[in-house]
Amino acid sequence: MVETKPEQTGASITYSRMNPFQARVIENFNLNKAGSNKETRHIVLSLAGSGLSYEAGDCLGIVPKNDPKLVATIIEEMDWDGESVVTINKQGELLSLKEALTSYFEITLLNKKIVQQAAELTDNEEIMNLVLIENVQMLKEYMDGRDFLDLLRDFGPWKASAQELVSLLRKMPPRLYSIASSLTANPDEVHLTIGAVRYTAHGRERNGVCSVLCSERLNIGDTLPVFVQKNKHFNLPESADTDIIMVGPGTGIAPFRAFIQERAAQNASGRSWLFFGDRHAATDFLYQDDFGTYQEEGALTKLDTAFSRDSDHKVYVQHKISENSKELFQWLENGAYFYVCGDKQYMAKDVHNTLIEVIAKEGNMSTEQAEAYLNDLQKQKRYQRDVY
Repeated sequence: MVETKPEQTGASITYSRMNPFQARVIENFNLNKAGSNKETRHIVLSLAGSGLSYEAGDCLGIVPKNDPKLVATIIEEMDWDGESVVTINKQGELLSLKEALTSYFEITLLNKKIVQQAAELTDNEEIMNLVLIENVQMLKEYMDGRDFLDLLRDFGPWKASAQELVSLLRKMPPRLYSIASSLTANPDEVHLTIGAVRYTAHGRERNGVCSVLCSERLNIGDTLPVFVQKNKHFNLPESADTDIIMVGPGTGIAPFRAFIQERAAQNASGRSWLFFGDRHAATDFLYQDDFGTYQEEGALTKLDTAFSRDSDHKVYVQHKISENSKELFQWLENGAYFYVCGDKQYMAKDVHNTLIEVIAKEGNMSTEQAEAYLNDLQKQKRYQRDVY
């Protein structure tokens, strides 16, 4: 990786997105139990000596490295010399081809610009047809689930050098994860909850760059380049007396573990209600022991769970919200904040629509009035979402 010198401020060093801190791995284990078809890593990193601080609700950025097997396959496929030197940016910085593909470039995603520019480096008629303006939908379908290796394999022979081809690529963007710990409760530490992404597309097995690095190649004592990303739109109420309702299925649980830890450390008097969901209670109840302890100690007032594959009909968090509609509306009327974290495509929409139904039913309102009520909660920052 290109070395960046941390900014010196007096005697201290400021770590940031541009100058990430090398955080040492203290713990890394699978939260899912044997028999689960999911893998969710609980990772504890040391921030000792970094000067970094965070609040519950913030994110941690990780600058990952690509899978060495994928890098080796690209080099072998193109018959390139991995030790040859390439220029990686406009500043003229140099790296070996292997290191550039491992640490600097994004190689697992394609975009329109990459494919369009690649079309100029080959006589392949298929790619020339793909980048025509009228075939924009076809191009979109091609890029979905494909990567740099697919591009190189599909549209050769290439009349371009390794330098010209890697120059098509963009710099590796950092991956952001909701922090799963309270700094008050865990000084000098940051905890993460990362689901390993693995799937098959177009005849090849694919891996999430950062999630599978954390699951397969990150050992205790290793370091990860990290920085704190503030999240001003997702945080606890100013008053510890205020009630909070949290909806976080799957890895969406992460910030709420941080919220509850923070509330426990504060001895907060405000009540807390957590909705958690996943596939099977026996194997996928993330942080079950933690939340059991928080319930016993009073830091977690109510816990409702939805395990979608444990019954004949699928039960999700929105169903549990509906079941508790009367009490939930009372909490909202009493000033509670409502939080949602996790899947944007389905879960967050379903929870949003269910919330409108609950408000309409229990508040004796029309759908339009319930939507206005929810919009008002949002303006008061009492309805906050961190969805992806």
